[in-house]
Amino acid sequence: MSKNNYVIIMAGGVGTRFWPFSRTSNPKQFHDVLGTGRTLLQQTADRFDGICPPENIYVVTSAEYRDLVKQQLPQLSYDQILLEPARRNTAPCIAYAAYKIAHKDPHANLVIAPADHIILKEEAFRADIQKALKATTETNKIVTLGIKPSRPDTGYGYIQFIPKDGEEVLKVKTFTEKPNLEYAKSFIESGDYVWNAGIFVWNAQTVTQNFLQYLPDIAEAFEDGKPFYFTTEESTYIDKAYSWCKSISIDVGIMEKADKAGDVYVVLSDFGWSDLGTWKSLYEVSDKDEHENVIDGSVMLYDTKNCIIKTPKDRLIAINGLDGFIVAEYDNVLLICRKDDEQKVKEFVNDAKNKGDEFV
Repeated sequence: MSKNNYVIIMAGGVGTRFWPFSRTSNPKQFHDVLGTGRTLLQQTADRFDGICPPENIYVVTSAEYRDLVKQQLPQLSYDQILLEPARRNTAPCIAYAAYKIAHKDPHANLVIAPADHIILKEEAFRADIQKALKATTETNKIVTLGIKPSRPDTGYGYIQFIPKDGEEVLKVKTFTEKPNLEYAKSFIESGDYVWNAGIFVWNAQTVTQNFLQYLPDIAEAFEDGKPFYFTTEESTYIDKAYSWCKSISIDVGIMEKADKAGDVYVVLSDFGWSDLGTWKSLYEVSDKDEHENVIDGSVMLYDTKNCIIKTPKDRLIAINGLDGFIVAEYDNVLLICRKDDEQKVKEFVNDAKNKGDEFV
């Protein structure tokens, strides 16, 4: 384990598609979704044990979640909890953490990871991260992890790679963000596309060079923050820096441009990954009963199959005659929706805002 290895965990999202379980005041990354006794954020931090020293783990989150992060990861100092004053997508989030760490350690080698993903094979995950870190230690490579697709899913980004026998780190040809179904099917058939897991590895110098080249306004905002990092004036400066930043993802802002320059690579991975973006994705990775139901709660089922049911354990629920439904209750909100209609959840959330902030 190198003292120059760092992990940046992105934990500022709300997870709207996982409503009503994921709420503005308590998003899904702070919940024990799988019933393991550890929240998604805690599991994310746990899986980097042995990758970097504990003091080299940084969490970027919204200012309103500082206490939740500290409560769940008490080993972190407040300097390791970076607070965003506004949500500006992933590029400013990554820039803030990377520029702050680079100021402390110019030789830093950085892993960027979302806080709300499920990874079932953690040893395989660590092995792939080590491959990526080895590739980026002394080069300007940007390495991402690519997941072999199991279906033509339109909710994921895709990475096209250039096969090369004997190589574990392969050159990326193209990034495609959430294609339509026809394209997704053709990607699967071609055999040279993988899902983009949203996990990136690159060293600090490569990060700053790419921001300077492709997102110079964001680069300037966080480069100018050097005198304030690790001081009492940091939060005041960051408030200003975010007001200068546009909202843009790292994929659109850098990856889709850097791949054309030949600087992006991928490690083909198989470690039981899900981005847990929706109820259906939780259903797919969860244990099921003999009728293909996923159950978390005190539930009595009759003539019910292919459902995911997550309700409070202190409330008894009786369900009869459902096939392929989501039944989810949390904090005074009950959702009953066909699994195939789960994309309507965002619509439900927008309508719930009119009923009161406490429901979203």
